[in-house]
Amino acid sequence: MPHEAISVFDMFKIGVGPSSSHTLGPWKASLRFIETLSEQQLIQQTFSVTVLLYGSLAKTGKGHGTDIAILMGLTAEDPETINVNSIAEKVWLIQSEKKLMLNCEKQIDIHIKFLIDEVLPFHPNGLSFLADCNNDIQVSETYYSVGGGFVIKEGEIRIDENVIDLPFPINTAEDLLHWCRKTGLGINEVVMENENAWRNETATKQGVLNIWKTMKACIYRGCHTNGELPGGLHVRRRAFDLNKKLIKNNYLDYKTWTAAIRKGGNHFQYILDWVSCFALAVNEENASFGRVVTAPTNGAAGVIPAVLQYYVTFFDDVDDDKIIHFLLTASEIGSIFKKESTISAAMGGCQAEIGVSSSMAAAALTESLGGTQRQALMAAEIAMEHHLGMTCDPIGGLVQIPCIERNTMGAIKAITASQLALQSAPDYARVSLDKVIKTMWDTAKDMNFKYKETAEGGLALNIPLGLKEC
Repeated sequence: MPHEAISVFDMFKIGVGPSSSHTLGPWKASLRFIETLSEQQLIQQTFSVTVLLYGSLAKTGKGHGTDIAILMGLTAEDPETINVNSIAEKVWLIQSEKKLMLNCEKQIDIHIKFLIDEVLPFHPNGLSFLADCNNDIQVSETYYSVGGGFVIKEGEIRIDENVIDLPFPINTAEDLLHWCRKTGLGINEVVMENENAWRNETATKQGVLNIWKTMKACIYRGCHTNGELPGGLHVRRRAFDLNKKLIKNNYLDYKTWTAAIRKGGNHFQYILDWVSCFALAVNEENASFGRVVTAPTNGAAGVIPAVLQYYVTFFDDVDDDKIIHFLLTASEIGSIFKKESTISAAMGGCQAEIGVSSSMAAAALTESLGGTQRQALMAAEIAMEHHLGMTCDPIGGLVQIPCIERNTMGAIKAITASQLALQSAPDYARVSLDKVIKTMWDTAKDMNFKYKETAEGGLALNIPLGLKEC
């Protein structure tokens, strides 16, 4: 049976907030378009580029910074390495001059149009690039941002240029369990064997630890940054105040901060507050065009870091290897959701983002705490089961309300699902992970379009931009 090979580094991508599908995806599409112009030796011949945004990208693109991402991509900035503090100034210069340095080589005119009444058939997140060049040459390409920073070009055969036969091909949770049973390996070990088909184990471990380095830097930065989030909703950052209220010891950096938190105790309310604080911190950074990791999306970027930080902080002897195991297991659960359903809110609502991230975190935590492979999959199922039907209704098209708080809830649900699974016998479970994934996809197809990241329903309709209710 054909299988889609998805790496841990496909599920976890370092980039810039606020949205993987509306920011990172269009950014990557822009980079691919200038690559096309470069291959055709047309950079110097181009004098104007027009970008057309369709569907969800048009309706919530302003709030998600889609236009900003496109400008940065067309100037050949890398979302993984760009100095996020420089973005505002770069955008201001482009908008004030109404000119852009295409691929950092040629100054051109740039036009971005939001076609809110038009949707392309393949996916709600469509965008087209039209380049006008000398000698009446025109180049056009259409891309779809399908969630989690994944981008598909219209008309291309969907075969990865890095085609590879994995030793343990996996499309479903049942496939994963089959290989675990046959080999006796844990989920993270099966994933590592597959990753070895792409690169050596040392490189994989270094890459995964770099993912964690980015996550924990984001948590720490978010807990120590005060002020108001951009966008006009006048939402104040809360992680800063909560961190200040909870911490009772002096510290100098992330390491001593984590140690100080651990010394504060382990009673339920204290831990609950910290998990919420970790998740708030990440998604407040995400909403501020900060550096985050898609996990598996930007809108849900706080769940897995919060649960992993909880594990690192409140459990003993969590070393680099255990962190690697956690993220490998989480990535495999996410890849199964992507293959069998969706991780795009524009396709499936928020169940496809917060729900999937909670499921990923639940499985990873369960295996990390000594659960069996079946218990880990059970935890993943429980977490998703209680996110089914969750809509995506961002006020003003921004990733602030209700997105930031939803990350705290997703993290707490993941921990609860893990505890339930660890105290349960999977033999008696009536619902499998594959069945809940199918149910999620069925629910997504039945869900009204206005609840799929359009800002045309739910809270987005009842709480107008700029207004808050007490």
